[in-house]
Amino acid sequence: MGELWIDSVAPQRMQPRITIHVKKREEAGDTVSFARERLNFNPDEKQSLVLRGGRRGIVNCTRQWGKSTVGAAKAVHRAYSDPGSLVLVMAPCGRQSGEFVRKAKAFVARLGIKARSDGDNAVSIAFPNGSRIIGLPGNEAMVRGFTASLILIDEAARVPDELYRAMRPSLAVGNGDLWLMSTPAGKRGFFWEEWRDGTEGWERIQVTGPECPRISRQVLEEERAKGDKWYGQEYLCEFGEVEGRVFSQESIDAAMQDFEPLDL
Repeated sequence: MGELWIDSVAPQRMQPRITIHVKKREEAGDTVSFARERLNFNPDEKQSLVLRGGRRGIVNCTRQWGKSTVGAAKAVHRAYSDPGSLVLVMAPCGRQSGEFVRKAKAFVARLGIKARSDGDNAVSIAFPNGSRIIGLPGNEAMVRGFTASLILIDEAARVPDELYRAMRPSLAVGNGDLWLMSTPAGKRGFFWEEWRDGTEGWERIQVTGPECPRISRQVLEEERAKGDKWYGQEYLCEFGEVEGRVFSQESIDAAMQDFEPLDL
C-alpha cells in the first residue's frame, strides 16, 4: 500500500518517481511512432503490424527481412513504457540471443539511456524504471523461474519443442504476450504446428522475399538458382518435407485420423 498514491497526500519523496513513470508512458505512445521518433527505426508495413501486435503472434518471414531488428524494437518499447516489466528473448543458441540483445542495446542508447546488465544475467539490459530484457541460452534448465510480460522467440523453427514448453508458463501469472518469429525449417515442431493448427488467437504475419522492399529482384534471382526447394523455404516462407522422412506430413496426419470401425 505504501507504493500506491492517488492524490497529493503522497510523501514528497515519492512524487518524482511516479512523475517519471507517467512521463515515460506518455512519451512511448504508439509503438510505431515510438520506433520512428525515438529509436530512429522506420518500420515497413508488415513490421508495423508486428510492433502493434497483441498477445499472440507468429511471423513467418523471408531471410533478411529484419525480424530480429523489429523484435528488438518491440522489446525496448515494452521495457521502456511498462515499468518493472520483464522481456525474455529466446533463440536456438546463446550467440543468437546475444545478437538480439545487442540490437536492443543500440536502440536503448538512442533513448539516451546507458545500457547496463542486470547483474544476474550475462546477456541482459536493465532499465532505470526497473524493467529488464534478458537473452536466454538454448538450455531448458536455464529458462525456468521467470515471470514475463513479453516473450520473443527468434528463429523459432529451430528452437526445440521442450524449450518452448518450458518457456510458456512464464507468461501464466501476468497473462503476458508471446511472439514467434522465424524462417521455416520443415513441417515439424511447434512453429509449424502453431502456424498451421494454432487457435484463432494467433496473429499470423507472412512476408516473402519478393514482398520485402529491402531485397532486390537481382538478389532473389541469384538465390533461386540454388534450388527451388531451398529457395522456397528461405525466401517464399514454404514449409517443406523434413529430410529423411519416408512419408509426407500429410500422409502421417491422414493415418492418425479416427475412422469408423468396419462392420465385418
